[in-house]
Formats: sequence, C-alpha cells, structure tokens
Amino acid sequence: MTVVAELARAAPLALVFALPVMAVGGLVMHRMRRRSITAAMTALALLPLMAALVGVVAVSGFMYTPQLIGTIAVVVVVAAVTVPAALLLSSGLARDALWQREAVESERRAEAARRELVSWMSHDLRSPLAGIRGMTDAIVDGVVREPGDVSDYLGRIRREAIRMTAMVEDLFHLSRATSAALRLDIAPLALGEVVSDAVAAEAPAAAAAGVEISAADPEDWPTVAGSDVELTRVVHNLLTNALQHTPRGGRVRLTAGVAEDTAWLHVQDACGGIPGADLDRIFEVGFRGATARTPGSGSGAGLGLAIARALTDAHGGELTVTNDPPGCRFTLRLPLNRSGLNRSGLRMEPARRR
Repeated sequence: MTVVAELARAAPLALVFALPVMAVGGLVMHRMRRRSITAAMTALALLPLMAALVGVVAVSGFMYTPQLIGTIAVVVVVAAVTVPAALLLSSGLARDALWQREAVESERRAEAARRELVSWMSHDLRSPLAGIRGMTDAIVDGVVREPGDVSDYLGRIRREAIRMTAMVEDLFHLSRATSAALRLDIAPLALGEVVSDAVAAEAPAAAAAGVEISAADPEDWPTVAGSDVELTRVVHNLLTNALQHTPRGGRVRLTAGVAEDTAWLHVQDACGGIPGADLDRIFEVGFRGATARTPGSGSGAGLGLAIARALTDAHGGELTVTNDPPGCRFTLRLPLNRSGLNRSGLRMEPARRR
C-alpha cells in the first residue's frame, strides 16, 4: 500500500509539471516543422527526457536527494545516446525529404514541359497540315489549273512537308536522347573535324541568312571521347540555333580549347542576348524563349537545344549558356580522350570522318 499511495501522490504532481513542458515543446516543434528537420528531431528526442526530469524534480519537492541525483544521471546518459541518434536519423530524413521535393518538382516541371510541347507541336503540325490540305483540295478540285500556279502550290506543299518531317525527326531524336536505354559508341574524335563538317553542312543556310561562320584553327583543337553521330548532332543543333537567332550581317564564332581534364567548345552568336529569366529554361523541351528569340515558321519545334543538352549529358559532358555581347555564348564541355584506347583496349587514332 505504501508504494501505491506514493504513486497516487506523485503521479498527479509529476503530470502537472510535465504537461507544460510537453506543451511548450510541442509548440516549438510546430514552429520548426518547416524550418529544420534536424532541430525538430533533436527537440523530439529531448522533449520526453525534459518532461521526465521536471516531473521527478517536482515530485522530490525541489530538494536534493540521492534519488534525484540518480535520476538526473540517468537522464543525462539517455540524452547522450538519443541526441546523436536523433541527429543521425534527422540528417537521413532531411536528405530523403530534399530528394523527394526535388523529384516532385522535377516531375512537375517535366509534366509542364510535356504539356507545352504537346500544345506547341499540335499547333505547329496543325497549321501546315491545314495548308497542305487546302492547297491539295484546290489542285484536285480544279480551282488552281494554270501550270505556274500548280507548280507554286506543289512547291509550298513540299516545303511544308519538309518542315513537318523535321519536327517528327526532332521528336524521335529527343525521345532517343532522353531514353535510359541510350548507348553511345564512344571513340576518340577530333573535335575540329566534327565542327568543320558541321560548319560545312550549315554553310548554305548561313549564306542564305547573310551570317558568317568562323572556326578558329580547328586543326589544333583537342581530341575528345565521344560518339560521332551524336556529337555531330549536338554541334549541328548549336549551329542551327545560332544561325536562327543571328541577324543578317552578324557572325557566329566557334573556338575550342582545354581546361584541366576537359575540352571546351564555345559557340558565340549575335542574337542580342537572352533575358535572365529565360537562361535557366533555354534547354527545356519545347521552350522557345522571349518574343525576340521566338522562331518563325520553318525553324523547328524548339527541341534542338533540349536534344543537344540530353546528348551532352549522355557523353558525361556539360552544356551551358551565358550572355556575352553581342549575343550569347553556348559552352560545350566534353571529356578528353587522353589514353587513346578504345573500349576493347586497342590503341586508336582519332577517328577520321569521310
């Protein structure tokens, strides 16, 4: 009966003093729930210990007793174990929570980009299809009969078909570039040869647009580890983008070099610059930028830079953009081929492209 009576006397007193501690601790944890997981977990570990300690002190009548000293020692030992454990656990929870937030945000951005892409592609494909149907109906129904008019209509139909074909090809290459199953045939590649071929391929378009393309001493550029086809597409897309946004009389300059263990390629255009709010979105799928950089008809679906970034990532490289008057500068970074060995262990010379 003595033990029961002591419990009956001590329990209400301990409860009266422990409840305010729990209430204050709960308020503190509520305030910190959106700030620091580590602080919240530490408070959660200390809160029951503090409530127990205050309850014991209250039951002892706030007087020094051997039992009180023993209880305080136990609380201190338990705190020494639980606080580090709480810190370790909270760091893991914080990493998981951060990863989950980033994953959700990334998925939200990807879904928004997909919706924008579907919307833009639907519009871009619907317009030429309507034009093709209208011109075809005019020819079939005999509305257009003169040979010259028929020839003109057929030429327009052909141009619209070519534009739609380019859009579909861009979608195919984007799907391939972002696929987890993408496998690159990595080999030593002379960066200067890749760029020289891309410049030669874009020369007619540059001449028609009145834009000069120059590459400084490509024969001295480094050898990189890359896939011929995919790396050529990256450079081609960067050049196409530069030509689209450089006004007549402007210049597109390509330079390259080595920084530590990385080869870099700069593509400098004269687009007038990219708004700061658009710099972080310039490589998003379907993003076309501000009005000043919005492509006109026949300039593609806005997928070229997204494809270039995805293929660069697949190479273990990096593709960035900065404003650099009179336009912007795209920087492609790729791993150097220092060993000169292929994946079979055989020594190879830089791939020569016919």
